[in-house]
Amino acid sequence: MPRSESGRAPRVVFVTITFDPEPGALRGLPLARWLARRGYDVRVLTGFPQYPGGKVYPGYRIRPWQWETMDGIPVLRVPLYPSHDTRALRRIWTYLSFMLSAATLGVALVGRADVVYLYEPPPTNGLASLLLKWFRGAPVVHHIADMWPETVLGSGMLPAGRVQKVAERLIGAWCRFLYRRADVMSVLSPGFKRMLVERGVPAEKVEVIYNWTDEDAFRPVPRDPALARELGLDGKFNVIYAGNIGPLQGIDTVVRAAVLAAPRCPELQVTIVGTGPLSDEVRSLADELGATNVRFVPRREYWEMPQINALADVLLVHLRDFPFLASTIPSKTQVSLASGRPVLIGVRGDAADLVLQAGGGVAVPPEDPAAMADAMVELARMSPAERDAMGRRGREYYLRNLSLDIAGEQHDRIFRRLAAGRRRARARLGARGRESGD
Repeated sequence: MPRSESGRAPRVVFVTITFDPEPGALRGLPLARWLARRGYDVRVLTGFPQYPGGKVYPGYRIRPWQWETMDGIPVLRVPLYPSHDTRALRRIWTYLSFMLSAATLGVALVGRADVVYLYEPPPTNGLASLLLKWFRGAPVVHHIADMWPETVLGSGMLPAGRVQKVAERLIGAWCRFLYRRADVMSVLSPGFKRMLVERGVPAEKVEVIYNWTDEDAFRPVPRDPALARELGLDGKFNVIYAGNIGPLQGIDTVVRAAVLAAPRCPELQVTIVGTGPLSDEVRSLADELGATNVRFVPRREYWEMPQINALADVLLVHLRDFPFLASTIPSKTQVSLASGRPVLIGVRGDAADLVLQAGGGVAVPPEDPAAMADAMVELARMSPAERDAMGRRGREYYLRNLSLDIAGEQHDRIFRRLAAGRRRARARLGARGRESGD
């Protein structure tokens, strides 16, 4: 069990704008619980939950700060401006408001830190981690989940032209500033490591730690016939996309593919579960194309998603065909593999490589409706036994290579090394101080 100075458990402070109960906070409560079981003292500095709808969750209200305890983990929430739409000024103010709150109230209230775990995006979170490093002497592990400035530029949030170019320079300069001051960089894919090395980050400073998913929730579960009837999935070959409907997901491709597949496979149905800034556009496209085999299900509660995934004959993952997205691995990849269902993935690069290495699904080029339609029909024509075997292979691969235990061990080694280095540095400073006083 790790120990810091005076026999205390090392305190790891998570700095992140999103945390449980927000969906997709993979490196949130599950990792905090895992570390706490290993003897770490974990605290979290985060905002009030508002993602993905941009509205504060029931049971919370914006206030100067709020402490709560989640599964034994102290969580400090500081105010932010809640928004998650495509309007640049609102999204920018969401990021800046949390940056200011975390760097002032958060740093003052969160207490001591032996290691800071900075979870990005957005990179504005990094101001709080810098202050904890400078004033508390805490080394920083900077985790990159989305590569900026590419992500914000690709999202279409900023207008093209001069504004975008200025933003690109400013964001890029800030990111490089943070990278130089981090003690360790962690990334979710080999492609992200290559990108950081190309930007001048020493390769030995970058650790690849794949994402995991909520393994208590996302696993094979029995099919629920009543839920299938409620959602209109009974008696169909169901391809299910569950997640954000935003500028980077390219869900228009999914709708177009469904239309192309319909004449060859009348029983095929594509169900899109979720919401996002482009929800209305995608629904309008489905109406315009007469996509009668596309169903839309509004965002469901998190605890329902394993049962919805179990109703899928195929789980779908898709991103736009931007070069930088070939280096990312969307979290739905791990969710789909862990759920034990076949995966149809339209993402280039590392994410598709994982699915193919696992033998857990079929990969198609992104933003290619014809190729996606062909793959849907191919999967529908497989026997149920073939699809079940594909799902089992995917889950077995997940457990061997992508689980929380594997990632937790990697974090443990990094945090332990940094906490020990901080302990030795403080001991040297203390010794010099005593010598100068003699």
